[in-house]
Amino acid sequence: MRILVHDHSGHPFQAELSRDLARRGHDVTHSYVEGYVCGKGRLAANPGERITFEAIGGAKPVDNQRLAQRLLREVRRGVELVRHVRRVDADIVMLSNVQIPTLVIFAFVMAVLRRPWVLWHQDVYAVAVRSFTGSKLPRRFAFVAWAFEVAERWCSRRASAIVVIAPSFVPVHEEWGTADKVTVIPNWAPLDEIVPTPRKNDWAVEHELDDVATLVYSGTLGLKHNPALLVRLARAVHDAGKPVRLVVVNEGPAVEVLRDEADRLDVPVTLLPFQPYDRLPEVLGSGDVLVVLLEQEAGAFSVPSKTLSYLCAGRPVLGLMPGENLASALVTKAGGLVLPPADGSLADAAAWISRVLDDAELRAELGEASRDLAEQEFALEGCATRFERLLADQAGVVLRVGDRRSLTKFA
Repeated sequence: MRILVHDHSGHPFQAELSRDLARRGHDVTHSYVEGYVCGKGRLAANPGERITFEAIGGAKPVDNQRLAQRLLREVRRGVELVRHVRRVDADIVMLSNVQIPTLVIFAFVMAVLRRPWVLWHQDVYAVAVRSFTGSKLPRRFAFVAWAFEVAERWCSRRASAIVVIAPSFVPVHEEWGTADKVTVIPNWAPLDEIVPTPRKNDWAVEHELDDVATLVYSGTLGLKHNPALLVRLARAVHDAGKPVRLVVVNEGPAVEVLRDEADRLDVPVTLLPFQPYDRLPEVLGSGDVLVVLLEQEAGAFSVPSKTLSYLCAGRPVLGLMPGENLASALVTKAGGLVLPPADGSLADAAAWISRVLDDAELRAELGEASRDLAEQEFALEGCATRFERLLADQAGVVLRVGDRRSLTKFA
């Protein structure tokens, strides 16, 4: 079976899935947008791997703050994605994290060509924009939210099948009339790639973080996050009598917010751009406590995948996030702490962090519990088999039991 997986972001676990599908004997092309700035996964084939990785959209980082330019760029990217799909000529295409204008262009052409495709629904953009309209977004964005919902619903109806990452997405598809083709497959993180490392590792030494207590945040900081809350958390820990350095690995507008707030509150902070993926275990291993942020409004339509990477890294995790979020349950199960993403939670968060920093045995226990939970929850075999069967079904391919390399196309 020829499979094309296009993940706009280039995240680690989508690439891991493509690798596993290729190991099962399928002809897999995995593509991503090179110029999208985020923490990317391992996006090059290793020696002996039978998989193709392709970047589209250009390597130059783009400015997503200029909305008119962004809209035009995403429309152009839709045209480029269609060309890419037609050139690869896969039996089935699966899309993840694709922006709405790009998705509309793609879905329209696939409908005209009568080609099957699967929507891997990572975020419900319409709900996100509507949730933040009037708070983080101007009220005029109510029209944008309406337009996004019309477009996202239309695209969902054109998809052959839909994979959602949490049960909380299902009611949206029930409202859209697409719930009958929805499958829930929670996200995971690559256990073999993100592994526990010593606290005093080479990356920590290089950045002078080996002999100082640290709070680490690594990942995107956008509409769904309040970056200033990270700084205020570090200040609260200081005020509780525990000197701590805040380490944030991120690129974009949030960096200036963090710098200004750190200056205002006199918080020691290390701000770094996204690091090479092969160093991510060391980055996360450098944290005494790893912090997750997610705004209350985002609890139903987003699951922060950084949480899953944190658990793989085997470190204590603090979540300032909605308690109903799927990732919150994992943090709590691993012995971490989840509190609402608000200033009123900072005193309790600081007290918990202080206790963790004071007790090396507790830190080790929490780290082991995080890794143990990741190993229980993130086994790739089951997830990959579910995706393989779903993709084969949509492509009209029979997977013969005991011989995945032998495939039969439906007549």
